[in-house]
Amino acid sequence: MRRVLHFAAAASLVLVGCGAPGSGASVGIDNQPITTALPIPELVEGKTITLNAQAGLTDFGPAATSAATIGLNGSYLGPTLRLTRGQRVQVDVENDLDEMTTLHWHGMHVPAKMDGGPHSMIEPGQTWSPSWRVDQPAATLWYHSHPHGETAQQVYRGLAGMILVDDPEAPDVGLPDTYGVDDIPLIVQDKSFTEDGQLVVDSADGPSTGFLGNTIVTNGKVGTYLPVSTQAVRLRLLNASNARFYNFGFADDREFAVVASDGGLLGTPMMANRVQLAPAERAEVVVRMAPGETVMLTSSPPHLGTTRDSLYSGGTFDILELRAAGSLTASPELAQTLTSLPAPDVGAASTTRTFAVQGRAINGRPMDMNRIDMAVPVDQNEVWEITNVDPQPHNFHVHNVQFRVLSMDGRPPAPELSGYKDTIYVAPRTTVRILVRFTDYTDPDWPYMFHCHLLLHEDLGVMGQFVVVKPGEQAGSPPTHDHMAMG
Repeated sequence: MRRVLHFAAAASLVLVGCGAPGSGASVGIDNQPITTALPIPELVEGKTITLNAQAGLTDFGPAATSAATIGLNGSYLGPTLRLTRGQRVQVDVENDLDEMTTLHWHGMHVPAKMDGGPHSMIEPGQTWSPSWRVDQPAATLWYHSHPHGETAQQVYRGLAGMILVDDPEAPDVGLPDTYGVDDIPLIVQDKSFTEDGQLVVDSADGPSTGFLGNTIVTNGKVGTYLPVSTQAVRLRLLNASNARFYNFGFADDREFAVVASDGGLLGTPMMANRVQLAPAERAEVVVRMAPGETVMLTSSPPHLGTTRDSLYSGGTFDILELRAAGSLTASPELAQTLTSLPAPDVGAASTTRTFAVQGRAINGRPMDMNRIDMAVPVDQNEVWEITNVDPQPHNFHVHNVQFRVLSMDGRPPAPELSGYKDTIYVAPRTTVRILVRFTDYTDPDWPYMFHCHLLLHEDLGVMGQFVVVKPGEQAGSPPTHDHMAMG
């Protein structure tokens, strides 16, 4: 790992490798004064979308008004992409950085060559133009850079954004749906800043999970509030942090409805006062407000199942203040049924695969760009058993699929995990079983990824690759030189 990354004349980011499991000290969050209205990312839609990766300076808040960052169509983060089920979309990704990058459509069902994994690198000055037909339920997804060995620092510096998939055939179930008014994207990250206001990527005494910052940044700003004008607000929560876990709730412990997970709506609204998200996980929640009230969205210590949970928790801290107007527009009540969610068909699974996550490897093998780890037949139900052998946290993300969680260390999944997922937390010394099925796209040579989404772990080798093949077909050879192949 590089110790120092110089990406602007006046700034540097310090990047430190993974220590022994459980090493390091807890990094708490310093709550900031609430002074800034929550920025709402620009909404971009259409059949052709352009995203320009570029460097710039970002005003995060009073202590960091000119931090050197990278972003998409701006200095930090990117616009929200709104896609419609059934449409065909092309995204022209222009790389105006002085380094290679790529963009992965996290949670999206796409052909392997369009997935934006580490084989689809975009050289400086070049453009990558993947295209695909959107064919999956309405959901909150996201996009982020995915170069092998460089994902953690590029995502941290700003190459990420949200994707909203709409389904025009889905019934109206009472969900708030006016973007930026009562339907709010919430990209939550933790940062640390140097004395002169530049981003710090990692510190020498950080835990082995990777970077933990001491300042919360929401949609690219510190100390944010949301003016509320409706009785109900839908918050699309995205944990876009490198390694921090969040246990979202409200300071007054009020209940809210959890209505969706990574891959779309739950079958019914689940009333809760906390929802926990590992890095890369999403949840949609609907909270109701009274006229004139103010309430703080917070994160309390997560339940990670380690012997040293406090090492990763950061305590209880502020995320976003909700400020209701004196008079609120009426909001409909949520339907009792949000979508039809069939029970997982475990009996139809023809194969069980096992994945042992330990140290810097999966099944004892660190990531190798030249090795395809397995070939998975298309249109086949499989059970994947993921075991975290380590005493520290891991999670597990699978490209190109929304899976169902069957069990968490032998127990049924919590209700908020009953829907479709693409990322799942695997507590230390436990096993999670998921049901996967890959459809539509086959390619014996161009792989998808499976990996821990604690980004330092991913960069250090806790990742593998697989191809989806026709029945009876064998894995071929992954690409070695053609970074810009369009497929």
